[in-house]
Amino acid sequence: MNKIGHLIGGKAVAGTSGRSGPVFNPATGEQSATVAFASAAEVDAAVNVAEAAQIAWGATPPLMRARVMFKLKDLLEKNRDDIARLITLEHGKTHEDAKGEVIRGMEVVEFACGIPYLLRGDMTPDVGRGIDTWSARHPLGVVAGITPFNFPVMIGLWMAPMALACGNAFMWKPSEKDPSASLRIAELMMEAGIPAGVINVIQGDKEAVDALLTHPKIAAISFVGSTAVGEYIYKTGSAHAKRVQALCGAKNHMVVMPDADLDQTVDALMGAGYGAAGERCMAISVAVAVGKIGDKLIEKLSPRVSSLKVGPGLDAQSEMGPLVTKEHLAKVTGYVDLGVKEGAKLVVDGRGLKLQGYESGYYMGGCLFDDVKPDMRIYKEEIFGPVLCVVRAPDYESAVKLVNEHEYGNGAAIFTRDGDAARAFSAEAKAGMIGINVPIPVPLAFHSFGGWKRSIFGDRNSYGPEAVGFYTKIKTTTARWPTGIRAGAEFVMPTMR
Repeated sequence: MNKIGHLIGGKAVAGTSGRSGPVFNPATGEQSATVAFASAAEVDAAVNVAEAAQIAWGATPPLMRARVMFKLKDLLEKNRDDIARLITLEHGKTHEDAKGEVIRGMEVVEFACGIPYLLRGDMTPDVGRGIDTWSARHPLGVVAGITPFNFPVMIGLWMAPMALACGNAFMWKPSEKDPSASLRIAELMMEAGIPAGVINVIQGDKEAVDALLTHPKIAAISFVGSTAVGEYIYKTGSAHAKRVQALCGAKNHMVVMPDADLDQTVDALMGAGYGAAGERCMAISVAVAVGKIGDKLIEKLSPRVSSLKVGPGLDAQSEMGPLVTKEHLAKVTGYVDLGVKEGAKLVVDGRGLKLQGYESGYYMGGCLFDDVKPDMRIYKEEIFGPVLCVVRAPDYESAVKLVNEHEYGNGAAIFTRDGDAARAFSAEAKAGMIGINVPIPVPLAFHSFGGWKRSIFGDRNSYGPEAVGFYTKIKTTTARWPTGIRAGAEFVMPTMR
């Protein structure tokens, strides 16, 4: 049995807590490894290593740190297929989807290559006679990232490259469900030139997370995951004087207007609703059919959902792989059961799917509900599986009201040929990311990722320019040299003159 441990100070560490958890291959249901769970004492030791290593790294010129990012980008490109395979073996998503995940993470590394420009300061000469003022950004010190199972590489690459490029040391706590890829990425970071101890990987469960949240030497926490956990992380981290960005749950709506191109819309819903088995925080889980288009949408969509090719992620023919764990499969199946009880119409039932040769895998087919009502739990709660709910709305105003009254506001999309409706939706929809005929409007790395309402806790989005602000602190210096004008001692509020 493969044993997965930590990476601390540039070395593989087996762990001493005596606690561990199983890692499974979702395609077969077989246990593939055990992963060590760090104790609070192990986290403390790792943070101390990171603190010592960060001093020299923080003093490294940004241009040299940028060159490390260029090397990292090259290494990620060369190792993309192997990294994607690690993702597929432990998460279950298709190999092509996993390769796409690596590419989206690489985009942030590309952005981090511009860190000398991004860290530039401001200067105002002669704010007073012989007095200059300038501002500069400085690293925070040691920061941590807590990443989810659904994107074990991409989200780590949303956090770590920007934190490192800004001069911080980074503590990475990946999901215990698919931990191997984090170690491989950290190894490549060190191969690119990140010094030992500046990047560390701590495996574990809540004990390790709590140790990071309360550790006095950790200045900031980045998190992506469920809303319940995110709110806990935000409150706990903030109570211990840390910056926290917690990106959380979602129930992303796609408003389908009567004039929408149905073929384009159905293609978009298939990919956005069932890609990665719906285990995406930007997945479309609600389609709002406006006016009379609902029946046509269901008529075109249902046969596509029924014929979805479900299989092992390493099978090139698979369009959708298994869910991540047996427990998560049971949870998603339970939501489908609940939807039937609540009175929604189950148009396509993907429950109970068994594949020959993979009978123990965590598979289910795509599920499609129609006539879903806003008071149903399958509408209100995040299912995080291949379940699409169709809600009927009489007009545009009613559709936007559904989007705006939902507790989550991660992303929202509208499919229409009407530019006026699209422009209005972009302005009126209360969500952090908006798609116009784009179902998953995840911004590129030179913008930023983040939702509204209970989809985020904290005032900073992820990656892009927002990350520079999150991972640095500003110092402003005002200077006057001895050759300047001296007026003797001053005993009042200093002013520039």
